[in-house]
Amino acid sequence: MPKAQETVLEIDLKALKHNFEHLKSKLQNNTKFLAVVKAFGYGSDSCKVASYLERLGADYFAVAYINEGIALREAGITKPILVLHPQAVNFKTLIAYSLEPSLYNMKILKEFIKIASAEKLNNYPVHIKFNTGLNRLGFCEKDVHHIVSEIKRTDAVKIVSVFSHLAASEDLNEKEFTLNQIAIFNRISKKMIGKLSYKPMLHMCNTSGILNYPEAHFDMVRTGIGLYGFGNSDEENKNLAPIATLKTIISQIHNIEEGESVGYNRAFKSNSFLKTATLPIGHADGIGRQYGNGKGFVTIKGKEAPIVGNVCMDMIMVNITHIDCKEGDEVIIFGQDITAEQLAETTNTISYELLTFVSQRVKRIFLE
Repeated sequence: MPKAQETVLEIDLKALKHNFEHLKSKLQNNTKFLAVVKAFGYGSDSCKVASYLERLGADYFAVAYINEGIALREAGITKPILVLHPQAVNFKTLIAYSLEPSLYNMKILKEFIKIASAEKLNNYPVHIKFNTGLNRLGFCEKDVHHIVSEIKRTDAVKIVSVFSHLAASEDLNEKEFTLNQIAIFNRISKKMIGKLSYKPMLHMCNTSGILNYPEAHFDMVRTGIGLYGFGNSDEENKNLAPIATLKTIISQIHNIEEGESVGYNRAFKSNSFLKTATLPIGHADGIGRQYGNGKGFVTIKGKEAPIVGNVCMDMIMVNITHIDCKEGDEVIIFGQDITAEQLAETTNTISYELLTFVSQRVKRIFLE
């Protein structure tokens, strides 16, 4: 990998291919693969990642909001795109870009049918989401009759999938809860299929569901974090490769005398002589103010350099007293050796948050 000369996020497409193939190897040949590329592709680049995955053979994509789906279409993505949390105000735009909505309550179902009918659509693909225990979005089991009644009254839409979302598939201590979710979904699915004249696709598994609950793979699986290199357990992480490496450089080195302070609010005061390095990356780039003051570190020359003082908007300072380095040297924030998950754990958060916080002002470099 090239040495950084500025703050960059390197995206290793070979690692993405490895993760895709590893996850796909867990599936039956006829199980479809939906790649989740919301939140700018978990902080990487949704368009570049989706284009690459489309070439590899991903069957479907998912985003959170309509504007994310539009970006994919404008980048040339042709595979179906599921919008997981569409807003009714954007339904006409969703249709214009051939995006597929997740419909999760009667209000949004009726509003979409109304617009689809006004647009004189026929069998427009929609996805019906059920809540089986996450208690975030989704119809209840008792809504099955009302959903089918609404669908049968129109030719404007057709249900292409029925789905739900697992709440704790990564936690084997919650296996009983997860198995109950799967049982509820099986029951709902049978009711839906029994009332329709056709069989929609069924899908429920996220990354940890793929790895831990093969009995719930159904017709399609959805994976997000696994594609980006994390399996939600130490054991599964060994089989995946983080695709993103956040790098920067040392801008300046300071000698700090005993009693001197570093950064805003004098949050760090030295009790002995030390050396600090100032790096051109800060909370506007994704390194939140929860880091610093003893929490979090970067890697220079293979050694950990703790973040000292408060994180600034555009800079952080790190303790390099024990490291033989110079201005201009490369610094690793996270990557394949010290991962985003390990750095996130220093502030009791998760890799998802750290990855998706990386600002779009940070230059992306793609390694193919």
